[in-house]
Order: sequence, then C-alpha cells, then structure tokens
Amino acid sequence: MDPEASQTARESLDLTFHMSNILEIGLDRHTVSVLVALCDLGLNPEALAAVVKELRREPFSSFPMPETPSSAS
Repeated sequence: MDPEASQTARESLDLTFHMSNILEIGLDRHTVSVLVALCDLGLNPEALAAVVKELRREPFSSFPMPETPSSAS
C-alpha cells in the first residue's frame, strides 16, 4: 500500500473509531478495524451489526473453554 493510501486508511479508521466513541458503542479500536475490513470485503454491515449485538447478549462464560491436558481428567 502506498504511503498516501495508508495515511487515508488510518485517518478513516481514526474517524470511524471517534464516531463509535461519540455514539458510545463500546467497541475498541481493533474491533472497529476488523468490522470496517469485513465491510470492505463485501460483508453486509447490518448482518455484522446483528452478530455484534448477539455476541454482546451472550454472557462471556457461556463460551466453552477448550480443555488443556492438565485440566482433563
């Protein structure tokens, strides 16, 4: 990526992250970056928003933890 395109991409991400903070969406910069990249790849933004909302409803502890050799009995 040329320096100008890289700078433009960085500024776009900064602006998007700033807007998400103003709207108090609660997404970190990395998550915003991933969501923007997925949209750039053609994924439906409404579908991504629905996934984010659903994941927020799920309690963190509901995700199964992989067993490690020391924890398997």
